[in-house]
This record gives sequence, C-alpha cells and structure tokens, in this order.
Amino acid sequence: MPEFDADVIVVGAGPTGLMLAGELGLAGVRTVVLDRLAEPMKQSRALGFSARTIEEFDQRGLLPRFGELQTIPFGHFGGLPIDYRVVEGGSYGARGKPQSMTEGILAGWAAEQGAKVLRSHEVTGVSQDADGVTVDVATPEGAKRLRARYLAGCDGGRSAVRKMVGIEFPGTDPVIELWFADVAGIALRPRFSGERVPGGYVMVLPMGPEVNRVVVYERSAAKRRDADDVPSFKEITDAWQRLTGEDITAAKPLWTSFTTDSSRQAAEYRRGRVFLAGDAAHVHLPIGAQGMSAGIGDAMNLGWKLAAVIKGTASADLLDTYHTERHPVGARILANTLAQRILYLSGDEMDPMRAVMAELLAYEDVQKLLVGMVTGLDIRYDVGEGDHPLLGRRLPDVELIGKSGTANVFTFLHSGRGIVLDLTGNGKVRAAAEPWTDRIDIVTATPRSAGALEGVDAVLVRPDGYIAWIGTAVAGLAAALERWFGQPQSQGASTSAAAARP
Repeated sequence: MPEFDADVIVVGAGPTGLMLAGELGLAGVRTVVLDRLAEPMKQSRALGFSARTIEEFDQRGLLPRFGELQTIPFGHFGGLPIDYRVVEGGSYGARGKPQSMTEGILAGWAAEQGAKVLRSHEVTGVSQDADGVTVDVATPEGAKRLRARYLAGCDGGRSAVRKMVGIEFPGTDPVIELWFADVAGIALRPRFSGERVPGGYVMVLPMGPEVNRVVVYERSAAKRRDADDVPSFKEITDAWQRLTGEDITAAKPLWTSFTTDSSRQAAEYRRGRVFLAGDAAHVHLPIGAQGMSAGIGDAMNLGWKLAAVIKGTASADLLDTYHTERHPVGARILANTLAQRILYLSGDEMDPMRAVMAELLAYEDVQKLLVGMVTGLDIRYDVGEGDHPLLGRRLPDVELIGKSGTANVFTFLHSGRGIVLDLTGNGKVRAAAEPWTDRIDIVTATPRSAGALEGVDAVLVRPDGYIAWIGTAVAGLAAALERWFGQPQSQGASTSAAAARP
C-alpha cells in the first residue's frame, strides 16, 4: 500500500479548514492543509462570530487569544429587534473580530498542533479507493501527487473538491445582491443591524478608528454579477446617496465586494473518504454571523470523529454521523436566512407579515426559538434514547467545585478529549468509565450551582461539547461510551489518563 503523506489532507486554509486541522492535530492526527492562495486574505467578510462559536473557542482555550471580547446583546430576526439575552449565554455574537484575525489565530493554533499549511497549492484532481485518497496538486515547483487516508474539502462555495467528487449542490439561484465597501476617513452613524429605507436597505458597521463597513442593497438596481466582478466604489457611493441622501464620496475605499442570497447545500457531507465542511457544504445570505460559525461547528463535529477512526478506537460507522448531525443544521440555517431576507429586504408588500411577526415576538418562547436558531445555541443531536432536556445539547457553561478548587467546565475540553462528569464521587461512575480513560477524562466535582444539572449523577460529554449521555444512574453510561468512543480497553490495559479534578 502506498505511503501516506498525511492522515488527512484539508483543502482550504480559511477558518473552517484551519479549525479542522487544529482539531485533528490536537488528537495526534497528521494533517496537511492545501490552499491555492500564496498568502492569507487581508480582507474580512465576517466581522465576528456567533454565541455558540464563542463557547467552542472557549472549549479549546482559544478565547484569550482574541483579546478583550465584546458581545452584542441586541440583534434582530429579519429586521425585527430581539434582546438576545433572553436565552442563557445568548448574544448576537462577538463584535469587532474580523475574519483575518480569526484565521491568524486558528493558523497559529493549528501549527502548534503540528498541522502543516502548504500555500500556492491548487487541487486539480481527486480520486479515492478502499485505502485512501489521492490528490493531484499544482504547485510552484510543478505538479505533485499526494496521498492521505481521508480528504476534507473546506474550499468555499465554489469548492473544487465538491465538484471533482461529483457531490450535487442543489438550492436557489441569487435574487438579490448586497454591495459593501470598507471605507476610511469619514464619520458615519452606526447602523449595526441595518435599516430598511425607501427603495432598499443600508448598514454601517464600525471596524476601528475612522474605518467603517457600509452595506447597501438597492431594490430597483440589483444586478446579477459574476463572482469576480466586484462593484466599483462609485457604484456603491451612488447607490448610497440615492437611498440615504448622504454623500460618502470623500471616504477612502479600502475594499469593495458583494454577496448574494444564493442558498445551496451539498446533498452529501460525506462520500466515502471525502468530506465537505463550511461554505463547501452550505452557502447562504450572511445574516447573524451564521456562515463562518457554521463552518467552525462542522469542524468541531468532524474532527474528533475522524481522529477516532484513524486511531482505531472507533469504527468507520461513526463518520456517518457527521452528515446526519450537521446536514440538518445547515438546512435550518438556509431556511432562516432566506426567511430573514424576505422579511428584511422585501418592499412594503411584506408589511403585513412584519406586523404578524412583531406580534409573535411579544411572546418570550418565540424570542427564545429565534435566538436559539440564529446563534446555534439550541442545536440538538440525536445521540440515543433518553428524556433529559440536555441530552444531545451543548454542555452548559458551569463552574465546578472539586478538591483542588473551582474551575470552569470548558477547561476540561481544552485537550479535545471526551469527559465524564462524576457529580457523585461515590466510585460507581469512575468504575463504569475507567475502561475508556485512554480517550476520555473523568472529572469528579460538583456544580457551584446545580441549575440544569440538578439531580444528575453523571454526564458524558463528547469532545465537541455535546452531551451524549446524562443520567441519575450509571446504567447506560458504558453503552453510551462504547457507542461514541469505541470498544473499552482490553483487560489489564494501561489507563494512563489520570482522573481530572478541578
């Protein structure tokens, strides 16, 4: 069998690809990232990330690298205002963290985990067999052929990997375009959530001292552009003046671009040994920081599963859960962004629907539903039988008290391993989980405030921060551990992972 150049080849050095490379490296998986660009992009489409992504970065110990983090408490759904703090941990997301910063932080973290990024490497062919994947690559030194056990396409909405593998990308063609420009040198009134104006929509997002992003949608002047045909600054300033009456021509343009409401989703997130993640798997109108954040969620979901299969602790069947868990998440994002586009960017004919939605938003349960949908905080995976409300959901951000003091529960996920929270300390939970301590850690502690964990004896948390089992008796814990973490160690095997205690 040919020697592998890596266990996994990741195509695309954007946030999704770098997050996946870091996840794999954290688990000791040899990973190579290929990117066709000679250097990282300096411009940033995304200017922040969602509340759920804040938690995911915290679960890997990455949050301090972003410096002081400001969150946006108020947001909207289709232009209708909502206080996102209606759910615990809710916010409209992190503010003022451009995608270029996120990519730089993730690139540094991935490198620390041993991942190698090869730039000016463009994939020209992909084929797979029973043992691995072969990738043809155009490089500055000429054509090369690389081989790995698995391949992950994280190469954007026009994914070459997706096309080469032949995965369909059904969805809707663009109906509208939003133009945007980063400008410097003029003072502009912030319009954080955007404003509907006669004839369209405008937004102003502060990006730094005297730097703003302006976004404009002019309903009557919408055009269908090729992907590389960006609007000129004059087109943007002319549209801005028609819609607002403001002259912004004195500004210095730093960058112009555009986006559309094209909504497409890959029919398969996995085909054999090839996976799709991020924009390669789903594209949609960028509302609510859902695009990049969904890609980070994809990487968190796929990374530990792929590592477990490569290391032989789980069967290949575990990889099927990547599609079954993440495809519905992507479909829900496409649905809610299209709904928001209709509410926000349609004309006066949508006023009756806006009035109905405004009435519905008077109900707290409706607010919680929409906030959970946009932030990703309400994602629930099918992890098996059980009726506890936290089963399949994200681990709450709780403080744990143990013999050594107090620690945030997310601290125990920094290693990228699964954890069993032993909230009893009576020895039964430890005995049940001990055979898996080569791949999970046992944390013996009690919550500072019981809250959602009141009356619970133990919690099994996957490396991606989702609860795979939760109960008041040990029965069922071993079965859940075997389902998600494979067969237990053989009798007499070393249990090198020491019990973790806060």
